Amino acid sequence: MKILFLDESGDTNLRNVDPAYPAFVLGGIIVDEEHYETKIIPAVNDLKQMLFGRTDIILHTADISRNRNGFEGLIDTNFRQKFYQALNCLMQTVEYEILACVIDKKRHVEKYADNARDPYELSLDILVERFVYALKETKTRGKIIAEKRNSYQDKLLMEAWQNYLCRKGTYYLSETQIFSLIDRELKLVDKKDNVAGLQIADLVVTPIGRWAMGKKAHEDWEIIKTKFRKDSKTGRIEGYGLITLPKD
Repeated sequence: MKILFLDESGDTNLRNVDPAYPAFVLGGIIVDEEHYETKIIPAVNDLKQMLFGRTDIILHTADISRNRNGFEGLIDTNFRQKFYQALNCLMQTVEYEILACVIDKKRHVEKYADNARDPYELSLDILVERFVYALKETKTRGKIIAEKRNSYQDKLLMEAWQNYLCRKGTYYLSETQIFSLIDRELKLVDKKDNVAGLQIADLVVTPIGRWAMGKKAHEDWEIIKTKFRKDSKTGRIEGYGLITLPKD
């Protein structure tokens, strides 16, 4: 069994696009369930225990960058360096593949106007397709776990999942093709539930967003570049592990 853990960076607002962060990223990691349970979860907990003396702290990019919610100690330069060294080592050594869809919201609206689809729903369709292709390659089944947002957005998402994806499929894949390989239930999990896979997904999507907007890359981006799903023959990432929209 493969698991796709999903998180997002940026918002889905198409009416008022924030010029400081005009991109929306839905992305995450594909992991083998056995490797996840025996290697990734223990590695994440060991890192937390080593650095913070506890395992209930949630690895969240916004909290880490703002030194809050348990990460206040990162204000110390030496500890911050030690933290990022350990975190980057974890991100490099555990096994996962990245899937991500990046949408330039300003260009998305310019191209499609009133017909512009909700960025989350559009991205989810595309990542479901890529997940199915990955499962076909490995001849296994999969399930999707996404992070909760707010009750209203989660309600809209589940309605779209149940009324559209589960009944009609996507543009390229039928409902039968999708759910012959993926569990029909889309599981939404709260951040406070301390799910290691969702925390790694969180750590992945923000650097992807920074790259998409041409912002300064940090060391984590060098690691992330090596983890994207790619064409086994050409090594190509675009269209396989990384999808950028809209297309020219």
